[in-house]
Amino acid sequence: MKKFPDLPPIWALAMAMLSWLLAGIFPVLLLPPLPLAATLVGAGGLTLILWSAFWFRRKQTSIEPHHTPTALIVEGPYRLSRNPIYLGMALILAGLALWFGTVSSWLPVLAFPVIIARRFIDGEEAALRAAFGSEAEDYLTRTGRWLRF
Repeated sequence: MKKFPDLPPIWALAMAMLSWLLAGIFPVLLLPPLPLAATLVGAGGLTLILWSAFWFRRKQTSIEPHHTPTALIVEGPYRLSRNPIYLGMALILAGLALWFGTVSSWLPVLAFPVIIARRFIDGEEAALRAAFGSEAEDYLTRTGRWLRF
């Protein structure tokens, strides 16, 4: 039997489903749904993911987290965040929570960055250091994990 793929989009989908379930089954503190804000935040997240993926293609390096990097991407959205794809996923989850309109639907949104950091980011940053040495260290030092500031 093939092992289930341990990939960030699978985790994002699981968090989206959990957010939906919590909103429906355990709707703590109902908030007014904000469909326009939800759509804008979610669309912003998707745009950030696509813009970031463009740079992987442009630099001809693998976008999959468990592969060895062949290029250090510091342009485009990577000037502002070391992890713009994960940030985009978190924005999509935030958009869903805004749409669902419950405080409980925000719990998976808050858990997502912690899970992603432990399962993927820590290893990715170690791989960047191993592949690119001081150049990677400089980038990791000057650019925030989620945002530059």
